[in-house]
Amino acid sequence: MRWLTAGESHGPALVALLEGLPAGLPVDVDAIRAGLVRRWEGYGRGPRARFEQDQLEVLAGLKHGVTLGSPLALRIGNADTRIEELPNLKAPRPGHADLPGMLRLRTRDARAILERASARETTARTALGEVARQLLSQFGIRVQSRILLVGGVDAADEAGWKAAIDRAKEAGDSLGGVFEVTATGCPPGLGGNAQAADRLDARLMAALASIPAVKGVEIGLGFAVGRLPGTQVHDSIVPDPQGWAGLGRGSNRSGGVEGGFTTGQPVVLRAALKPIPTLRHGVESVEMATLKPMRATYERSDVCVIQPAAVIGEALLCLELASALIARAGGVSLAEMRVRTADLGRAEDPRGWPEDLSGLR
Repeated sequence: MRWLTAGESHGPALVALLEGLPAGLPVDVDAIRAGLVRRWEGYGRGPRARFEQDQLEVLAGLKHGVTLGSPLALRIGNADTRIEELPNLKAPRPGHADLPGMLRLRTRDARAILERASARETTARTALGEVARQLLSQFGIRVQSRILLVGGVDAADEAGWKAAIDRAKEAGDSLGGVFEVTATGCPPGLGGNAQAADRLDARLMAALASIPAVKGVEIGLGFAVGRLPGTQVHDSIVPDPQGWAGLGRGSNRSGGVEGGFTTGQPVVLRAALKPIPTLRHGVESVEMATLKPMRATYERSDVCVIQPAAVIGEALLCLELASALIARAGGVSLAEMRVRTADLGRAEDPRGWPEDLSGLR
């Protein structure tokens, strides 16, 4: 699959295009809307969450609620469309794309950069991810997320992290956190290793890293593998009558991916989200018109977005896994995909397989 988005934070709308869906997939548009609502939820959200309605419209790719196999096009209208009227930022915000973009374009027009760099764009990818989720569900693959840390406070301590957000809001500051996304039901062998870009672990980590403010991603044990011996890192292979081709794993330290391929175990990734860079308190910056020190310009913003970031992470995991599943199973229709995924060898006995590839002719 291939997906593209267009649109600015305060422009008329966001547009999303998804190519490569099989024909015959029923698409529940209300479920997409529900996913967009989840993206706005979370303690620490700012004022925009109260008025942005995410009006979703299907422009192309469906007939009677079923995919045609042609590109699916979605439009999500913006409630705030003042892109032509909003003032420019006097001082760029450290941590945002403002200054690197201005240096790249050699302009003091920060809004020409920030309007597209805004996390508002992830609304479009979230909508496409909800479509991909519906495809995955046809094959028993489920994607979910959970919050692990909020501003350094364990997510199990709800009162603690809510208090931390309240303190940050009072101080004009912001908080980050860590979330985890998990996919269950993936067959082994999704992904590839013929080229670097085929490796599924690389694709999944890159997808999460593409979320604005994400600064670290790990899969399975992640960075802990650098501190442990091999006996405590690798997942043993064991006989398992309930496993794929009669085989199973003694653990899932790899996070469900080895050598660029899914193993059949749950796919597990974690991402660290930095505190968002738009602060009411402001951070030291420079006024671009005079090059004199001043605090960064403040615009309406959130205090903590770890919960919506996890929802976006789910969407991106859905998109990458659906793409890998389509590449593995093939088929131009959902019916063909069902036939081909049923023939991936789950119930086979490896002892009957040929010893080398010449036996596959």
